[in-house]
Amino acid sequence: MPQISAEALTLIDSIARDFDRLRGLLQPPELDVGDPKDPRNKTADGKLSERGVEVCYRMYDAGRTRYAVADGMGISYGAATHRFGAWQKAGGQARTRVSID
Repeated sequence: MPQISAEALTLIDSIARDFDRLRGLLQPPELDVGDPKDPRNKTADGKLSERGVEVCYRMYDAGRTRYAVADGMGISYGAATHRFGAWQKAGGQARTRVSID
C-alpha cells in the first residue's frame, strides 16, 4: 500500500471540512416545532392560532422560504407572504420568541 504524505492528509482534512461547511449551508437547520400541520396551529375557522403564527415565524427563523412555509403549514402563499412581512416587522430572527407549548 502506498504511503500518503502528511501534506496529502492535511489537504484531505481541509477538503472534508469544506464539504461539511457546504453541507450545512445547503441543508436548512432542523425545526424545533414538530409537525407544522399540527391541528393546534389553526383555529376552528382555519386561521393561524397564536401557536401557528409562532411556528410560521420559527420556520422563517430557520431560513425557510414563503413557498416552503405555505406548503409546510397548509396555508396560501399570500398568507405566508403576509406572515413573512409581520415576521420582518417583529424583528426577524432577532424577535422575541413565544412558547409553543
